Amino acid sequence: MNSMIIVAKYGFAATLLLGAISASIAKNASAVASDFRLSGVSLRQSDFRGAPAFELTMPSSAYQDPTKESLSDRNFMAWLPVDFSDGTIEVDVASELAPDAPNYARGFVGLTFRIDEASRFESVYLRPTNSIADDQARRNHSVQYVAYPAFRFDRLRREAPETYETYADIATGRWIHMKLVVSGTRAQLYLDGHPRPAFVVNDLKLGSTQRGGVGVWLESGTIAHFRNLRISSSN
Repeated sequence: MNSMIIVAKYGFAATLLLGAISASIAKNASAVASDFRLSGVSLRQSDFRGAPAFELTMPSSAYQDPTKESLSDRNFMAWLPVDFSDGTIEVDVASELAPDAPNYARGFVGLTFRIDEASRFESVYLRPTNSIADDQARRNHSVQYVAYPAFRFDRLRREAPETYETYADIATGRWIHMKLVVSGTRAQLYLDGHPRPAFVVNDLKLGSTQRGGVGVWLESGTIAHFRNLRISSSN
């Protein structure tokens, strides 16, 4: 049986395999911002809606310019170097639009998982502003699955319309509970404690042998908050 450790601090809690976590976490039984690996982002301990949390931001200089490049998913995230393959990931996330957010900003925030040393990962993320848009096509793009770098949203939307995104009742400015259950090439997303999944992916593109870290992701124009991250491995 694998040994486990519960880590909790600043609204953060995780169930982690001892063999995969950093020495500082194992020694101190607490996780702080410095325990996360950062990819193009800044992370600090803060609070949101009266709850202790982590705040995740990216520099405005990194915002994508649609006049010069096609909008696409990138690897802006804070992540823990755990050895995750199958199991359950839970987290409370919230997002706000940054004051200088571009017009295409949607409050992008979500989970990345099975992050390997080559920076490949799977992700399920949210576009909260789409959920309340008057345009039904935008509403249908509230939740998104991608596999970085080969299967980003634009490719998946082009090759398999409506298969890797869906509508969900979410919004910016409030806590959203995400529970992701991963098994082999299947992932199910549960939102806000509902007993049935809001979103199902049956063919995770990186395959059942992919494994690695777990993190929280964002994109252009977003200030993201997260707390109560729990990672439970089933293998």
